[in-house]
Formats: sequence, C-alpha cells, structure tokens
Amino acid sequence: MNEKSIYILLTDTGTWFSKMIKFYTRFPYNHISIALDEGLDNLYSFGRRVYRNPFSGGFVKERMDQGVFFHQKETKCVLYKMTVNEEQYNQILRVIYQFESFAANYKYNLLGIFAIAVNLRLKRDNAYTCSQFVATVLNMSGFELLSKCPELMRPDDFLEIPSLELIYEGKLHEYHSYFSELASFGVRNAISV
Repeated sequence: MNEKSIYILLTDTGTWFSKMIKFYTRFPYNHISIALDEGLDNLYSFGRRVYRNPFSGGFVKERMDQGVFFHQKETKCVLYKMTVNEEQYNQILRVIYQFESFAANYKYNLLGIFAIAVNLRLKRDNAYTCSQFVATVLNMSGFELLSKCPELMRPDDFLEIPSLELIYEGKLHEYHSYFSELASFGVRNAISV
C-alpha cells in the first residue's frame, strides 16, 4: 500500500482565551488541528467561527489568510507529520468529510475545557474541543495511539504518539515561506526551524 502523510499542528495564538488554557496546561501550545497536506491548505479543527467571538465556535476549516491565524500574526506553532497507509488516510478523509458535511450541527465544547481541567469525562452530543476532535478523527480511523479517551485529551497529549515526526517549529505566518523554500529546492521535511 502507498504511504500517505497527515499533519498535526499545535499552535499558540496569544488570544486571551488561549492564555487562559495555557495557564492551566502550562504547555506552550494550546490549540490543535489536523491537516491533510504539507502546505496546510486542508486544515481542520474545532474553534471560533468568528474571530472576535471565542464563544461562537464549532467545526472549522482553518486558513492562514483569515480568522484567528490571520489576525494573530505572532502565532507560534509546531508541526508534526505522521505517516499512514492509504486505507487509513482515506478513512480520515471520510471522517473529516462527515464533520464538514454537517458543520452547522456542531458546536465547541466549552464545558469540556473545564471538565478536562478537573479530569472529568464529559461527552456531549455534537460538541467537541479541538483536541477531542483530532482524537475522535484518529480513533474513528482505526488508530489506537492515544492513551486517553478523546474527551480528556489535551493538545500536549498528542506528543506521546511515537510516530510523530517534527518538521517545523516557529511562527505560523512564516511557515508558507519555509515550505515554499523547501519545495523550490526539492526538499521535503528536511529540518525544523
């Protein structure tokens, strides 16, 4: 079977909401997204739908040229690659497509943030935190890489996945330049910055 790659992006936007989460976790990155391509054009998570309103959240297809990532130019990130087989990749696509097809039905699991803080498993219908979403996508795609149930996952828990390969660390808005430079030299996943 052909090998494919998915990407796990951890970010710290510096918003007051992310600072609140960071105060609890003490981890430098407090948001997680899953990407289906190295250029991060297909990037998915649960987060705010409207930049100025962190309480209007749900399933989002994130972009560098709009939303939080556009407005928060100093967003720090770390990007990991995970190699999967074609069947796993296609299942990830199907799961994400299901979320995307019914995006209006989903909301952000704000109560889940507080439940995680007290180690209380809180499963709510159609409501996810960013880390719960990524864990759910991986679980529904047949991965048994995670040590916790999705409802208790924090972004830093994903670093326990042994097959993750660090490919970039730095400012998110500088990633596309870094990626383009590597592509122009025919280099992929060479080093982290």
